[in-house]
This record gives sequence, structure tokens and C-alpha cells, in this order.
Amino acid sequence: MHSFIRLPALLVALAVSCLLSLPAAAENNFEIPNVHVDASGPSATEARIKAIASGRPTAWSILFRRLTRQQDWGRQPVLDDATLQKVVIGYLPLKERRSTTRYVADVTYTFNPEAVARILQGAGIPYTAASAKRVLLIPMAPGYTRGSMWTSVFANPRFAVSPVPFALPVGDAPDMSALGGLNFDTASWENVAGVAARFHATEAVLIRATQAGNKLQIALKRVGAGEMPLKSNLEVPILQGAPSTYPSAADAAVRALDDMWKNQKAVDFSQHGKLVVDVRIDSLAQFATLENTLTGIPNVHGVSVAAIDIGQSRLTVFYIGTTDQLRDAMAQAGLTLTNRAGVWQLSQGAVAGQP
Repeated sequence: MHSFIRLPALLVALAVSCLLSLPAAAENNFEIPNVHVDASGPSATEARIKAIASGRPTAWSILFRRLTRQQDWGRQPVLDDATLQKVVIGYLPLKERRSTTRYVADVTYTFNPEAVARILQGAGIPYTAASAKRVLLIPMAPGYTRGSMWTSVFANPRFAVSPVPFALPVGDAPDMSALGGLNFDTASWENVAGVAARFHATEAVLIRATQAGNKLQIALKRVGAGEMPLKSNLEVPILQGAPSTYPSAADAAVRALDDMWKNQKAVDFSQHGKLVVDVRIDSLAQFATLENTLTGIPNVHGVSVAAIDIGQSRLTVFYIGTTDQLRDAMAQAGLTLTNRAGVWQLSQGAVAGQP
């Protein structure tokens, strides 16, 4: 281990100390496509301006629900036209139709991640800026069956843009061997890891549907490597028999899956912490790359260099939320945060043996 040289505060500040704003994660998370707009005006230009403006509040509502937990949807900040114009940094109209007095289009709105973060932080609303990783979804009614109505309903294209992306089992012989006798109550990650690996998924969600009187009871169980299972339950009124209720039940289940993930990953702005980490730096170019990567991590709001030596640096990372959330966000950015004998170490790339 290198011994660290304590640098004068001013020198450190001038060299590499920096404050990082609350940046956002994947850009696509802040793009809201296919917002339908339709407006009329005294001229074609005014109709277009009016239509584009009319879609911004709709896009904001969609974004807010994408990033926040369902329990916080009633707290959505109301943004005036001037604020919306600042928060929306771009738009792309498609399928345009226009006349001398009317404008119709489907518009994709792109939001400024930092501006959104400031609004949500100011309102004290936890949110998830990082993109969810793909999970293996296993429909059960009460067991897994390839081609069943309950399994098939999750293959609907509308779920292709689910906030938590998921893959369904192929249903071939290896899948059926692993999942055919699966029991919802006793199932663990070890039982499904082989199937999940085929989709590069590190977690799986079992969704069981059972009829109880005039309701369909939905139970979710999320399992992952080295993690305690997470469970959630909901009920859906049966309309004209369980099979005809499956589409609405699947919608409710996917929303519950989304909320399950957000409850685990949503960053609470009231929680602040700082972490001293050691990182190996071989060149200024490598440090610049690391700095840019840290800038893209939603949980990080500041970083400074506490000490530096040839080939080794000690950074202080200021973050929001929990250490586990910080570790997860760093992993999505290609960084590995580990604790070895009480010393936090940061490295670029995955640690061997980890997904």
C-alpha cells in the first residue's frame, strides 16, 4: 500500500477538486415518446406552437410516474409553462399533419436530467434515475406452464417499454426441467439461476395468480444472488372469469414490479453521506475518464481529492441515499465499489466473479 501525501487544500482544489451536480442516468430514461398533440390557432405556426406546448405537461406527468414510486404520484410538482420550457431541452415531432389553422403530431420530449433532479430534490420526492436491469419473469398459475394464458399475456408488446425490463422463459426442455416443478413459496435464486443466466439476468420475479372467490390474487416474489427475497401482494376483481381478467391483472402485476424496484432503489434526498475511497490511477487520462463516469452517477453530488500519490488516489465521494444504492449506481456506470477490511476501494470494470 502506498503512503499518501497530504496536499495543501488550495492545490487540491485547483488540481482536481470539483463539485458534481445531480446528473441523470441513461438518457432514454428522460425521453418521453409518442405524446399525441392536437391544437388549432389563427395560423399554422401558432397552431404548432400551441400543440407543442400542450404536450409538455403530459410528458412531465409520464416522466414523473416513470421515475417515482406510486405512493408519491399524488405529490407531483405542478410546473408552469415557463418552467416546462426550461426543463424540456428538446422535442421531435413525428406523424405530423397540418393545415392553415391546425397541427397534429406525435411528439418525443427530452427532459434535462439535472433540472428534473433539482425539482424532485426540492420537493423532497425520492426517485430512481438509474435504469433498471433486466429480470427474468416467471408467471405461475399456480405453477409455471409454457403457453398458458397467464404466461402468454406477459408477451404483449405493450410491456416492451416496461420501466423494469423483463424476459420470459423460452419454455424449452431445459426451462421446463428447471421451472416445471417450481414451488412459489419455497423457490430461491438457486432454483432459477440457470434459466436467468440465459438472459444475462441477475434477478428473477415469480408472479403467481390464484383465484379466490370473485378476485384474482397476485403474489410477486423477487429473488437474486445473495439477496433476501422481496414479496408483494395485490388483488384484482374478476370480470368475466379469470382468463379474461388476466390482461388487467398483468398490468397491475407489472406496476407492482415497477414499484417493488423503485421502493428498493429510489434515492431519499434526506439521506446524505460521504465515503472515502481508494482508487488506482495510472494516468491523467484515466483520472479524467473516472471523473466523467462519476459525473454520470445520479447518487453522487460531490467528489474531492483527499490525498494523492503516484498510481494511487484517495477520494471523498459525497452521495445521496444509501451505500448500497451508491454501489448499485456505480455498477451500472461500470465502476466497482468494494469494502476490504474496512477500506473502501473503487475500480473501473467488474470484479471477477461478479456479474
